[in-house]
Amino acid sequence: MNVSHPERPYAIACDRNRDPILAVLRECLPAKGRVLEIGSGTGQHAAYFSSAFPNLDWLPSDLPQHLAGISLWRQEAGQNCLAPVGLDLLSDALQLPQADAIVCINTLHIVAWQGTHQLFTAAGRMLSPGQAVYLYGPYRYADRPLEPSNEQFDQWLKARDPASGIRNFEDLSRIAQEQGFSLEADVPMPANNRSLIFRRAS
Repeated sequence: MNVSHPERPYAIACDRNRDPILAVLRECLPAKGRVLEIGSGTGQHAAYFSSAFPNLDWLPSDLPQHLAGISLWRQEAGQNCLAPVGLDLLSDALQLPQADAIVCINTLHIVAWQGTHQLFTAAGRMLSPGQAVYLYGPYRYADRPLEPSNEQFDQWLKARDPASGIRNFEDLSRIAQEQGFSLEADVPMPANNRSLIFRRAS
């Protein structure tokens, strides 16, 4: 619970991972423009990262039921943290708002695999050459066993929703490549997570 503002949604993981993520974002986000955050969840990251990047407009998005909580966190952010918009990666009519980069944290293992396909398909239509998609979360790799903690997490995810689960890095990379993106960086992160940066090819 967020003791100082008990009405706001709160996830301790956001406090733990925000600074390691910020260090990577500083290397891949543009100097100015708009960043679309997909799957903003509680809204903690939107408030924190928008403050860290005052020259960027930060656009949070998530399913409609999460927008009120995101708006509560937005109250402590600057004017560059924009009003959150409803966005469902599984929508058949998915259209992404215009942006200069995409950030998606701890989302693709929650939504069905179709969501990964649709994210990169829509990003391929919206982003210009040289612009980036940043992904954060746990991933499976063909050349190594899944870490025990991530194996347990994967089992928990599938127990609550069989369509969710930790995604295969190779499958994700193939989908990205099919939509015109190349892997720029695969950065190890704390707690057996990874930062993946895909850049739109020219």
